Amino acid sequence: MTTPDTQRPRSGSDILRTALRRNVGAMAWGTVLMGLYQAGETAFPIALGLIVEHTMRDRSPGALMLSIAALAVIITTVSLSWRFGMRILQKANTTEAHRWRVRVADCGLQPVARDVGLKSGEVLTIATEDADQTADIIEVVPLLISSLIAVLVAAVALGLADLRLGLLVIVGTVAILSVLSVMSRRIGSSTREQQARVARAGAKVADLITGLRPLHGFGGNHAAFGSYRRVSTEAKRQAVTVAGVNGAYAGTAAALNSALAVTVTLTAGWLAFDGRITVGELVMAVGLAQFIMEPLKMFSDMPKYVMMARASAERMALVLTAPPVAVPGTRRPAAGGGLEVDGIRHGALRGLRFHVPAGGFTAIAAYRPRAAADLAAVLAVKVPPHLYEGAVRVGGREVAELSVEAVREHMLVNPYDAEIFAGTLRTNIDPSGRSRLVPEAVEASMLTDVVALHREGLDHPVRDRGANLSGGQRQRLSLARALAADSDVLVLHDPTTAVDAVTEQLIARNIARLRRGRTTLVITSSPALLDAADRVLVLDDGVITAEDTHRNLLATDQDYCLAVAR
Repeated sequence: MTTPDTQRPRSGSDILRTALRRNVGAMAWGTVLMGLYQAGETAFPIALGLIVEHTMRDRSPGALMLSIAALAVIITTVSLSWRFGMRILQKANTTEAHRWRVRVADCGLQPVARDVGLKSGEVLTIATEDADQTADIIEVVPLLISSLIAVLVAAVALGLADLRLGLLVIVGTVAILSVLSVMSRRIGSSTREQQARVARAGAKVADLITGLRPLHGFGGNHAAFGSYRRVSTEAKRQAVTVAGVNGAYAGTAAALNSALAVTVTLTAGWLAFDGRITVGELVMAVGLAQFIMEPLKMFSDMPKYVMMARASAERMALVLTAPPVAVPGTRRPAAGGGLEVDGIRHGALRGLRFHVPAGGFTAIAAYRPRAAADLAAVLAVKVPPHLYEGAVRVGGREVAELSVEAVREHMLVNPYDAEIFAGTLRTNIDPSGRSRLVPEAVEASMLTDVVALHREGLDHPVRDRGANLSGGQRQRLSLARALAADSDVLVLHDPTTAVDAVTEQLIARNIARLRRGRTTLVITSSPALLDAADRVLVLDDGVITAEDTHRNLLATDQDYCLAVAR
């Protein structure tokens, strides 16, 4: 049974309510301590006024020492309550931000993608900046309440001296908040637009970094950089707009707060001059007029932070409430089964049919890269079953009937551009640390020279995206990871495009030997891999047009010879 905290939120308001509900205890203690802090701050000018009042009547050393002790108690209370109150609130804020980061990351890393309409860079921004700003509501509410307490205490104290002073503070505070609440709405809408544009710029630069090598290869880097410059400029302009709105908000708040403080001070001076309040009450009023600027500033800033938290929560809801692209089944395939593609129509595929028998090593020679990419995407379940015609069967069961975990457990599709992660060679080859084939996989992928080059061996560090490895080394590392997984069905898409012909020949033989008795499909144009396969299927115009061994096809099919011979 799901609890309220684990249910999927329906909106940004749900996210904020969940965050508040989860931290009600910490917020209660934080509110008490921060309220005590604000009350102590308010008590200081009140005590100062009373000390002046009593000192003028009773000038004894005992009264002076008692006054000093009272001020020391107030200062100690203010210091400790702020220290522990903020510690509690910031711990709760940090913990809550972590929870939402984990939830957004969990949605982004689900085996079944969600229909969010966002790029990975945007999801990353939501999982970091938006999660942090949403969690700020944990601090905002207690600070809002404690600031209100301070203003009310100041208003009551001033009202006891003269009712007009108390009413002036209350009416002025209401007027200030009314003006600022209107401005905060503009901040909320501007912030949402800024966050969206910054996220798009982040997604664009992530795409550029990923595709930088091919962009340089065909000279498209300048056009790509120009595209990023345009997106970044839009984000910059919106950021300037938000900064302008925030500056206007802060300036207006400071001006209104100062005007209220000046008005209270002048009114108190006039009342003292007229003899309606005492000198001690005048000192208290002047002190409170200076003091209330801080809680008023904090109080007036809160609507802005509430709107920013709400805007971030709405963006998180885009990810958390998005439905899955596909609803997977619950069944499992038979272990050690084969792979069947039955009448697939998708992209460049036109009713594609073929069967890889259990334990067989089959290669597909695709004349068109688009068809090879579409086939790899379908087999990798990157395309939901409802978006293509036909069926893919693993171990005798359709993929649509299987759970994603079962598909991943029985069939591994290794793309030609597989990611390399920061860590070590070993953690990239065996992320789970449970593979028994790491030495065999390293040898089969011809990664042995990379391991031998470094004193750390398999523990040699690898930078993010394999930045300290060559293209061929990254490809062989990816291949080693796929072989070490030892899955029932292995699909390799162009696994040797970045290695030399001699290395490619050795890798082909090693794959055939290591995968003997295991179902293997290689989508490739490599003569070495085609020759190592038990049989070759020719994929042309979206269908299988020929089937035979590599050498027979070379002897009998001129088109095949022209397509794969090097």
